[in-house]
Amino acid sequence: MKKQVQELLNDSIKDLNVFVDDAFISEEEGKKVYNIVLDSEEVIDLNKVTEASRIINKIMDENNNLPADIDELDIYSKEKGVDENE
Repeated sequence: MKKQVQELLNDSIKDLNVFVDDAFISEEEGKKVYNIVLDSEEVIDLNKVTEASRIINKIMDENNNLPADIDELDIYSKEKGVDENE
């Protein structure tokens, strides 16, 4: 799953200097959640996650890549620490 998602998304989000680090399905509070974890060489701020999420959502919808039994798509970044500029 991870490799397929990376191949589908990484070229489209590379201009944001982010890439897919992981993709997996989890169950949270009775819901099946499709998780996409973003990473970068730099700290990823909320605005960048939001921009990447817009791109990713569109691609996932267009390619119908979510299994039918998934209740939610969650896109987030790995935690890198504190950004000194915030």
